[in-house]
This record gives sequence, structure tokens and C-alpha cells, in this order.
Amino acid sequence: MPRLTVTQVADGLHLASTGLVNWILAEEDGQVTLVDAGYPGDACRVRESLDRIGRTMDDVAAVLVTHAHVDHIGGIAWSGLTAPVLTGADEVPHAKREFLQQATEKDVLLRAWNPRVLLWSLRILAVGATRDVAISDVTAVASGTPLDLPGRPVAVPTPGHTSGHTAYHFGGAGAVATGDALVTGHPVTGVRRPHLLPGFFSHAPDEVARGLDALTALDADAVLPGHGPLWRGSVRDAVELARA
Repeated sequence: MPRLTVTQVADGLHLASTGLVNWILAEEDGQVTLVDAGYPGDACRVRESLDRIGRTMDDVAAVLVTHAHVDHIGGIAWSGLTAPVLTGADEVPHAKREFLQQATEKDVLLRAWNPRVLLWSLRILAVGATRDVAISDVTAVASGTPLDLPGRPVAVPTPGHTSGHTAYHFGGAGAVATGDALVTGHPVTGVRRPHLLPGFFSHAPDEVARGLDALTALDADAVLPGHGPLWRGSVRDAVELARA
């Protein structure tokens, strides 16, 4: 079973990680904004991460989704979360599974000669990567203005990985949750610095640069990625490293 770590990024802001995937908890006035929720098999770890910061499922005011891949929305339904679910407008039908923009089993099998890919695929099967994770009740989030939620996050469209991929800027904490638009580690890459995921993971790799442009405009000195460790430094520098 993946080991859960919960790292405090700033007052009221935490990065939870299993080593396979991350999610974020922003706490304010006894309520929590949850950004993403891991795989279906991470349901118990979502609950544990809340317990680590002294909160419960009932304290979750909303779940913000960066994108609707199984490793980012799987824990929502499977953990019993009942809070409103919000994501980018173009990501809403994806979360409802009206279509799927995700690496297929064929994509993975074609790369299974790579030991990193093979081991990763076995690990994600163990946490429910093939389970149904469709979310029937999901709402489009307004972008560009602080949301009336703990942490006052601002939704920032970052298309490319999926059509409606969205990052969330926590301006008061000087941090940005980048989802999979920018990561700092992943089992299939073995890289431990800001970088991009391999192209087969992205729906529109040629649009990824546009998403990175949106990140460079943000005032943040902490990157909270969907995969990999917390990265301290300006998001602009992180993007430059990824582009390099």
C-alpha cells in the first residue's frame, strides 16, 4: 500500500502524496478546499490526509479538479466525498465521462518494454486504475477571480494535458497547484525536477506550451504538482526548467 505523506507548504496549505499521485488541502476557518483526490484505491488515504490536519470529510467545502484522469478524480466517489465538485468548463464533460482523454491500455502496452512503465502500470492497477470514476454532478469553475473557498484559489486554464486542464493559484500562500501541466517527478520518467510528462499522457501535446505560458504569469514561489515533490522557487523558473 502506498505510504502517505502530508507536507505543510504554508499556513493552511498542505501537499499530500502517495508517491504515485498528489492532492492538495487548503484549510481556512475550519473548512477545507481539496484539489484532486487520487486513485479510487486512495480513498482511505484522502480521509487520512484530512485527519492528519485535524479535519474530516464533513469539513470539505469543495473539491477542485485539475483534470479528470482516473488518478486525480478516483478518490472522489470512492471515498464518499459529498462536497461540490468543480473543474474547468471544458473538463466537465470529461469528468462525466461523456468522452475520455486519457492514455489507453494500448498506449501503455506499447511502452511496456520500458521497466519503469511496466512497474508503474502494475502499481496503478493495484489502486484501481481501471475502475469507473465518472462524476455525474460536476460544475464549471469560474476562472480568473478568487473563489469563495478556503485558500481563495484562482482557477487558471492550462489546456494541453486535457482540453479543460486547470491549475489553481493560491496567491495568499504564494503557491500554485499545477496538476499535470507541470510535474516534478513521475515513476515513468525518474526525473526529480520540474518537467513535462511524456507526450502519450497528453491529449493535445502541441497545446501544452500554451498552458505553460499561463503558469509563467503567476506570482508563486512554490509549485504543488500532480506528481512529484513540492518545488520551492518561482513558477517561472520551474517552467523554464521544464521547457529546457
